[in-house]
Amino acid sequence: MGSRILIADDDDLVRSAVKKILTMFDHDVVAVSSGREVVDQVSDEYDVIVLDINMPDMDGFETLEFLNKKNLDIPVLFLTGAGSMDYAVKAINLGAYDFMTKPIEDIELFHVKVRRAIEKRTFIRHEKLYKQNLESEVLDKTKELAQKNILLEQYSEHLEKATVQIMSSLQAAMEEKDEYTAGHTRRVTELAMLLGEAITLPEQDKVVLRRASEFHDIGKLVIDLSCIQKPGKLTAEEWELIKKHPEVGANIVEPLKFMERECNIIRHHHEKIDGTGYPDGIGGDELDLLTRIITVADSFDAMTSRRNYRRNLSTVDAVAELRRCAGSQFDTELVEAFAGVIFSADALYKL
Repeated sequence: MGSRILIADDDDLVRSAVKKILTMFDHDVVAVSSGREVVDQVSDEYDVIVLDINMPDMDGFETLEFLNKKNLDIPVLFLTGAGSMDYAVKAINLGAYDFMTKPIEDIELFHVKVRRAIEKRTFIRHEKLYKQNLESEVLDKTKELAQKNILLEQYSEHLEKATVQIMSSLQAAMEEKDEYTAGHTRRVTELAMLLGEAITLPEQDKVVLRRASEFHDIGKLVIDLSCIQKPGKLTAEEWELIKKHPEVGANIVEPLKFMERECNIIRHHHEKIDGTGYPDGIGGDELDLLTRIITVADSFDAMTSRRNYRRNLSTVDAVAELRRCAGSQFDTELVEAFAGVIFSADALYKL
């Protein structure tokens, strides 16, 4: 069976003749007598529509306008009476594929025009199918890429967690070898997080603050700090050795691109507000807020922890020392916020 064709003509003889001609060429033909019936019958299954212009109720032009609005993309051939070429021009301007005068005298020419219209319809269908397949393929590839991205993100997240866990384990093992530093990182992290909560840090900043606190002393992993355990005060050379740990720690963390901000905080956690700290001698607004938080927490724990070369301070005395050095070594606002945190019953319980 050939293509499916819908014809509309209010003249019974013309309609019957056109149907016989098209059926003769092995097409499946549906014949109706008005534009209104075309509207009722038309669907995407049709390959070509043959329309008479002058029909009652709904003429050929009105029918074509309806088909245009439906975006069916079915080629339309108009049949026009002799002397109505102006109608044909109007039909073409409305988007008709072609036109023929009636009565149809050249059957072969008529079928050539119908066949070309069918070819156009076939091309339109293929183009539409191609676009649909392309859109579907793009959608599938996009989904596939999204899934791969999710897997990569998950892998990256797992890798980050594994890296952090290994570093934490190494640092904890290092600290536990020395009774004077055991638990220092844990306490500094808890103090820093309490201060972060007190000043309402954003969640993302809290993540960075926790990691930076956990690894602020990681540089001590590769520095011989046995001098800390010796009795008496440290020599100038021993202090210079200890003072290298922020820079060494930053170098350890630097290859981990997901810890870029943490790297800077680790490097600067012994800097001072007045710019007299080490290793870079920066201060004020040059210091990250999170760096200033850790500086307060780290110094407080150092003052309240026992060392072999000095006695540890009480909480009250340590806070007093923080306040004395506020504005020069520490951020004044953070010191006051920290004092409020440290003197709260809840904070003392947690520590």
